[in-house]
Parts: sequence; C-alpha cells; structure tokens
Amino acid sequence: MSPRKRVTMHDHAAEASLFKRRALFTFVCVVALLGVLLTNLYNLQVSEFADYEMRSNDNRIRVVPTAPSRGLIFDRNGQLLAENQPFYSLELIPEKVKKVDDALDKLNNIIPLSADERESIKEKLKYHRRFKPLTIKTRLTPEQVASFSVNQHEYPGIFVEAGLKRYYPHQELMTHVLGYVGKINSRDKATLEKSGAWKNYAATKDIGKQGIEKYYESLLHGKPGHLEEEVNNRGRVIRTLKVTPPEPGQDIYLTLDLKLQQKAMELLAGRRGSVVAIDPQDGGILAMVSSPSYDPNAFVHGISGKAYSALLNDKSRPLINRATQGQYAPASTVKPHIALMGLEEKIVTEKTRVWDPGYWQIPGVERKWRDWKKWGHGWVDVYHSISESCDIYFYDLVYKSGIDKLANFMEPFGFGQSTGIDIFEESIGIMPSRDWKRMRYNQPWYVGDTISVGIGQGYWTSTPLQLANSVVTLANKGQRFTPHLLKSLKSGTVKIDTPIDELPPIELNNPRNWDIINEAMRQTAHKSRFTDAKYTAAMKTGTAQVFSVGQDEKYDEDTIADHLRDNALIVAYAPYENPTIVLAVVLENAGWGGANAGPLARALLDEYLLRDEFMVTQ
Repeated sequence: MSPRKRVTMHDHAAEASLFKRRALFTFVCVVALLGVLLTNLYNLQVSEFADYEMRSNDNRIRVVPTAPSRGLIFDRNGQLLAENQPFYSLELIPEKVKKVDDALDKLNNIIPLSADERESIKEKLKYHRRFKPLTIKTRLTPEQVASFSVNQHEYPGIFVEAGLKRYYPHQELMTHVLGYVGKINSRDKATLEKSGAWKNYAATKDIGKQGIEKYYESLLHGKPGHLEEEVNNRGRVIRTLKVTPPEPGQDIYLTLDLKLQQKAMELLAGRRGSVVAIDPQDGGILAMVSSPSYDPNAFVHGISGKAYSALLNDKSRPLINRATQGQYAPASTVKPHIALMGLEEKIVTEKTRVWDPGYWQIPGVERKWRDWKKWGHGWVDVYHSISESCDIYFYDLVYKSGIDKLANFMEPFGFGQSTGIDIFEESIGIMPSRDWKRMRYNQPWYVGDTISVGIGQGYWTSTPLQLANSVVTLANKGQRFTPHLLKSLKSGTVKIDTPIDELPPIELNNPRNWDIINEAMRQTAHKSRFTDAKYTAAMKTGTAQVFSVGQDEKYDEDTIADHLRDNALIVAYAPYENPTIVLAVVLENAGWGGANAGPLARALLDEYLLRDEFMVTQ
C-alpha cells in the first residue's frame, strides 16, 4: 500500500493581509527616508546655503589685512619731525625650513648674521608659532636685498618683507617730546584687546610707546585695509578679487618751534638740564628739551639688550624727560609767587620794608637762617626782595603767613599737581603741606620746615614745565591755560586747529598786586642779563641747594662732588608789555643761577624775538 501524501492548506486571505502590512511598512520607511533626504537637501541648499557658501569661500578666498601708513608729525611751521621710510627685513617661516641652523649658516654667506643675532633668533624660535613669519634680520641694505633676491630659490621658507618704518630725522633733538614707536608686545596687545581696538592692528607690528606717538596713537595709526585673494587647494594665489585700501593715520602739527628747539639743545651742549618755552597767549609749548638725550630710531627696529642696558645704567639718565619728570627745588624762582601771596594776604604791602642784617631768627630760637649775601641787604621792600633775591624778606614773610596759606595759594599755580600736558610722562612734584608731611613721613609740620619752603627749598620740588606754566599765569595776570603740544590736525588738505583749553583765571582781591610782582621781575631783568636787550624782559633766577649745609658751614663748590653742586635755574618772559614767550631753564649742578642759566635764557629769547630782524639784516 503506497504512503499517503500530506496536503498543505493555504490561507490566501491571511497571506495577502501580511503582504499588505509588510508592503505598507516598507513604503512608509522609504517615504520617511526620502523625507529625511529631502529635508537635508533643503537645509544644505536653502536654509544653510549662506553658511556653506562662506565656508567654501574661506577655503577658496583668503583675506590678507594691509597696514595703514602712520600719520606724519610736523612742527608749527610745517617742518617734518617724524616720517615713514621704506625698509626691508628678512623673514623666516619655521615650518618651511627643515634645519634652521643649516639655513642660517648658508644665509651667512650673503647676509652676515652676528653671534648675538643668531642667539636671539634661536631664543625667539622657542616661543614662536611655527606657521608665522619670524623676523631674523632688520634694516637690510639695497645690496643685501639684491643679493638675496638672486639666490632666494636656495632658501625655501625665507623671504624679504618690504614695508614702511617710522623715522625721526632730528634724532635725539625731539626724543622726549615725540617719544618713539616700537614692536607690539603682550602688554600692548592686552590693552588693545581691552579697549576693543585690537582688530585695527591685524597688519600692524608697531605702536606708539612714549610721548606724542603714544598719546595720539589713535589719530596717528589709521585703519587697516585688506586684500581678497582667490587661492587653490595648495594656497597658491590665483587672482586678486578685491582690494580695500587702508586709511592712513592723520598728520598732526605740534606747537613746537623747531629752530627754538635746536637752539636750546645747542646751548645745553650735552649738559644735564632742561629748557621749557611756552606761548603765554594759548599755552602752546614752543620748546621742550631734556639733555642728555638719545636717538629714538634705535627703538623703532628693536634695540639690543646691550644697548638698552647702557642707556638704562647711564648715570646721566638720558631716558628721563627732565622737562616733565625732573623734580628740582624751585629755589628763588618762586619768590615772585610768594611775594604775591604776601601782598594778597595783606601780610606785606608795596611799601613794607624788612631789615636784613644777613641772617634771620625765629623769635626765641637760637638757630640763624642765613641770607645768601653774608653782610645782608639792609632795608628791603617787595621790589628789592625779588630783584636782589633777599632770603631774609621771605623768611619773615612765610613765618608770618604759615604753611597753610602758602600751600593753598600755590595750588592754582599748578605746583604739586599734573599740568595736563598731552604726554603721559609727567611727574607732579611736591607742594608740601601739613597733611602731605603727615602722610609721607607720619610727622608733624614744624616752623623750620616753613622757613625752608619760603625760599623754594626744603620739601618743595617742581618740574621745569610746572615752573614755566606758573610764570605764564604771572605774566598773564591770572589767565591760565592747560599747556599742550598739539596745535592742529590735517583733514584731507585742510588743517583744523584744536581748541585751546582755557582754565578759570586766578582772581586777586587787589588786581594791582599782579603789576607789582611783574614790575619787580622787570627790574630784575633790567639790572642783569637784559640791560642792553632790544626788548623788555622780566625774569627771576634761582640757585637750588642739592644738599643741606649747616649754619656754621660754608658751601665750597671747588671741594664738593659734581653731583652735589647747586642747580642753576631761571624763569623769564618777554616782551614785558605783551608776552609771547615764557622760559624755564634748569641746569643740574651748574652752580649760580644768574651766571650759568642766565646766558641761556638771554640767547633763547633773542633767538625767538629777534629772528625776523636777523633774517632781514641778512
């Protein structure tokens, strides 16, 4: 009997239902995937098109910033004081140079590198990013540029960079006024980032470090431009797409008179000292010289450590701007101010006379304060107290006034505070008072302290700029200005004068007191250096002790060290009837003020006031 066959029964309805479910699921998945694909395509082509286009262009287009040309600096007559000169430097990109030492050895055959230069390069490479250019030689000569250009194919990763660098044609003459520019360091970068100005320095390597260059950096620097270049996948430039030129910095004109500045430097002849000249009609600085000085061009390309150390350790301190940072006892140059205080406070009158036997004593005190004239001046009034520089008159005056009245009266003349001049390098000096001594030394104020201050000695110190500025107020009979160096800006082809900062005037209860003091200063000039001058001048000299001499000791210039000798000072202005120039001269350790500083003041006033007359006679 044959085996029975199994019969399989198919449920066609169930199978059809299962197929439909599977087909529907597959269809939904396909639709969902197509939806995701279409959504992504939409995002790529529509929603994020601009972003991806920019990314593509970033790979294709390179933006190269271009540095602006720095603004030029001129004196009041249009004489160039700071310019930009073309320069060439040798640059190295570390990642493109396989063996730096070998490359430098080979390079030495056509462009010599000193041992110090090579050591400096190795030191900089330790902290330098390998893809950024590093300057290995500055100030290449045209011959060196030509030699390297011919052989450049032998030095991959090394190239010549051309640009403009600051140059100061008058070298040390203007250093302490103009300052200088130098390479941007980490501190400069932090300051720029904090102020939001760093983006303007993308292509700039230098920044103002001192003086006018630093104070007016925002005007002189300008705004950078940029090049848009199309490059291939290897970074090679195919073409330039767009050029946006940089905006050059503004040219500025200073109040300085170059000829007067040159004359002052010539007269100082390398001696330690300073000259400040101010136009009393607007507060503009006509001359500001500090001696000795140094060549600022050395800092523009990067001064060597050895050269900087030599300047820093120089005993004559050439890095200090003596005109604004030098602090000296003003000595007798402030006697006109003190006499004015006495008149205004009614401690003395125009006719008050004081007996000068050659010394003065505090009542009940044995110590004697000596006059510079051993046998004294006899009877002295306010005019003779200034023209003869009688110490006894002022000892007596400040003893009666006290330090409080004196300090308060001197404050509006600018002693012990910043003048507000437009450079950052300025000291405020010291106008001593009870509170000042308590804060400084934690000691009370003594009457003897007042006596010393009464002749511009003791704790009282002033800068030459402060002295000159205070005499401007005397010459103007109370009218005051903030001393300034900026005269005008150049906008296109038009010069725009900057506004004058006129301060509230000093108003006296008796305005005639101005006339008394100025007449006394006129008499002082008439009796000495300006007797034969073609103009009428007013002046006051001063001889400031650098160290104290005991009352029974004698000052002997021939037996003391040079740095302990007296400082010589003079303040002067002219013409007396309508002043156009005010001077302050300080010579360190030069001795007697009238004999040593006086001739400089006369020569400078002659230069400024008689220049046109001299030119006509020529």
